[in-house]
Amino acid sequence: MISAESAIRSLRRDLTLSSLLKAVLLGSAMAALLAGPVYGSAWSSSGIVVGIAAVWLLLSYRSALRSNAAADSPLLIASGQFDEAEQRIESALRGFSIFRTAKLLSLHHLSVLRHAQHRWRESALLSKALLRQRLGSLQTLAHSSRLMLADALLELNDLRGAHEALSSLYHERLTLGESINLLAVQLDYEAAIGAWPAMIHNVMSKVQLAELMPSSPAARAQMLLALAAKKCGRNDLADWLCRRAELLCDVNALVAERPVLKELLSV
Repeated sequence: MISAESAIRSLRRDLTLSSLLKAVLLGSAMAALLAGPVYGSAWSSSGIVVGIAAVWLLLSYRSALRSNAAADSPLLIASGQFDEAEQRIESALRGFSIFRTAKLLSLHHLSVLRHAQHRWRESALLSKALLRQRLGSLQTLAHSSRLMLADALLELNDLRGAHEALSSLYHERLTLGESINLLAVQLDYEAAIGAWPAMIHNVMSKVQLAELMPSSPAARAQMLLALAAKKCGRNDLADWLCRRAELLCDVNALVAERPVLKELLSV
């Protein structure tokens, strides 16, 4: 099982090596093309360029194989096949790849896996490492990484870090799925700091978003909203939200997961 620290070191090493290798191959090809006319050895220059191209194709092929092996990792994680996902991600991270995006994507997959395993510290470390990189065409990963980071930091009781991760998302253009995940993390954060009026602001829109979540997260979101409603003296709203949550899952299980909700058992 690869550790977060080892994965981050592997990423940095491979990104450096791939950049150097690309520079060497490109520089060698340019030098060969320029030297041919000067020394009258056009044929040998062409041979060198062809050799460099062959090396590039071979490296690209091997890198693509490793990337494809890890491509199914999100599906494996979603289906609970953590061991299989671990093996594929570890293989992609430990093996050299000339593709920068493949390495970054594999690190993201490992962060998702650690988050699913509730290994919050490692998930946070991996998300931070990814967010420090130039993501380029993978810029869309920034939103999901920040959401995972905020959630992991909340679990680690790092409220300041969670706020910093969340605040950068409030002014971003998010997809529907990202907005739903943001609501879930935001409600957890606001409950942790006791921002009850903010939680029930525009409450019906939040309830509608919660309805799009899977049953357990939907129930937790509505229970948190119910707690905020009760804190603000809106007992009728709190009672309505609690009854909705009870239809989705075992409320006692939610209270065991989030002790702050215990107050609602008397609603």
